[in-house]
Amino acid sequence: MRQSEQGPFTRIRPFEAGRTCLLLVDVQNYTWNPEIARRLPYFDQQVREVVLPNLRRLIEAFRGAGGEVMYTVIENLTQDGRDRSLDYKICDFFVARGSWEAKVLDAVAPGADEIVLPKTSSGVFNSTSIEYLLRNIGIDTLVVTGFLTDQCVDLTVRDAADRGFYPVCIADACATHSQARHDNALAAFKGYCRTLTTAELLSAIEAAR
Repeated sequence: MRQSEQGPFTRIRPFEAGRTCLLLVDVQNYTWNPEIARRLPYFDQQVREVVLPNLRRLIEAFRGAGGEVMYTVIENLTQDGRDRSLDYKICDFFVARGSWEAKVLDAVAPGADEIVLPKTSSGVFNSTSIEYLLRNIGIDTLVVTGFLTDQCVDLTVRDAADRGFYPVCIADACATHSQARHDNALAAFKGYCRTLTTAELLSAIEAAR
């Protein structure tokens, strides 16, 4: 898909804090923990050295500008996980309600009045009320970050576009288990979103002040 840069329909838009939400997808203890760090050294390094520092910068900027910060976490709604999607059952994704694995990483912990949505499918639009919430808040632009670039981030971007939002993916604020998978995902869904770096979005936020 070719992105239009002129005319009434374009993804190239100035930053408006009141209409923009920073979404952290599955940045939680289940998706990054010491066991995963040992098994996946590339992913661990990206998370520690690139993604988490960038997420902290983005969160600070959004909060300072009055933008919305929202989180999704993989978490069962029931004790036995019967509410999980069929795919999650097949893949044996089981995150107990209220567990340590379901918690957002301490490094990017949500503020007291920020929304955390438990989800039981890869696509946040499929298993939460996020669309209803975003529209109630007046959000039309969704800045997507988090884990994994080629799975839940990918689905979030595509679904947001189909539902009439302006998705923006921050390429250096999301990660997956290899550089090739990350790059391939960004290339595959680039037609559905605007892709920026953390520095580019921070500059846009500063310019809008």
